[in-house]
Amino acid sequence: MKRITMLPVLVLSAFMLMSGLAFAKDFTIGLILVGPYNDKGYSQAQYEGGKYVEAHMDGAKLIYLDKVNPADRPGLTIPQVADDLIEKGADLIIAGSDDMKDGILEAAAMHPDKIFVHASGDSAWNGTAPANLGNLFGKMIYAKMLAGFTAAMTTKTGKIGVVGPLINEETRRLLSAAYLGARYAWTEVRGKDAKDLSFNVKWIGFWFNIPGVTADPTQVAGSLYDAGYDVVISGIDTPDNVVVAKQRRDAGKEVWALPYDYEKACEGQGNLCLGVPYFNWGPGFLKLAKAVSEGTYKPGFEWDAPYWADINNPDKSPVGFMPGPGVTPEVKAALDQFIAKLGSGEVNLFTGPLNYQDGTPFLKSGETATDKQIWYMEQLLQGMEGLSSPE
Repeated sequence: MKRITMLPVLVLSAFMLMSGLAFAKDFTIGLILVGPYNDKGYSQAQYEGGKYVEAHMDGAKLIYLDKVNPADRPGLTIPQVADDLIEKGADLIIAGSDDMKDGILEAAAMHPDKIFVHASGDSAWNGTAPANLGNLFGKMIYAKMLAGFTAAMTTKTGKIGVVGPLINEETRRLLSAAYLGARYAWTEVRGKDAKDLSFNVKWIGFWFNIPGVTADPTQVAGSLYDAGYDVVISGIDTPDNVVVAKQRRDAGKEVWALPYDYEKACEGQGNLCLGVPYFNWGPGFLKLAKAVSEGTYKPGFEWDAPYWADINNPDKSPVGFMPGPGVTPEVKAALDQFIAKLGSGEVNLFTGPLNYQDGTPFLKSGETATDKQIWYMEQLLQGMEGLSSPE
């Protein structure tokens, strides 16, 4: 009798295996977020990347801890968070922020049987990572170029301000890319003199506001608008510059803003919002999860370029630029041409001659930067205002 009752199960199982319908193995992603999961910025973009994996991979589950930073969770370490996520069943640990670099290295060394990914950082590139830790990042430099380009096509004063986070290699290359995009629009499209373009970076000291620790980003953005900068680009995780732009608009000033990180950051903000360079973590996280689940993932350094055929494709492009309601048809047409030239390689803005801020050479005339030269930029570029290193 037992054989008779077992037979249908065995036949069904064999049929499912042959037809590719075998039950999916459960797979859990443990995500460590530096800010709130609903910050309308960097951390929300990563959270939604994790939810994308849940929606596109059978058996996938997301668990996470947000606000992992010294202000919100003083004393909490990345190894402690990793231990907790692993205890809850995480098969893959993703640490979301650059400042988690040391902690995630320590955690990976403590759990050699688990796969860790640092979403930013370069330890798998420079040889300091253990064998079970990789890096993943999108080439946001291009989306930042588009932000700078849009700002320079729109400004009426020639003065573009930036609310920057903390000063490190990541932020230097990203804001330098924004400047290069702005300078290209200003000189090559609008036909103006580069000397008449002001591009001023004001740093707050962290990825988002920590009262009593950082400079207040709303005050920084406000000071830029009050000094005649009519477009302010955000380099921080949260859209504070948009809030301030709305206040200035309500007071009768013609100003614009570009938030950062989160695709929907311009929604509901009206025509003061020019667009948002954003991360689309879903496709990268999904690729990681599938490879780890199948046992084929080889930890390494991945710095993924946009999907140039459609930089806003939600299933293919790791970074994008979503034009906002403030972009005019003329600026949109110029932006589309610029995107096409970047994608084809006709335009490469990281081509010399380019000098650092202090006048020392970054790229010689005709020299095209390598990925490592861009990644490890030592200063902001000549023509930019603002600090290149912490005081």
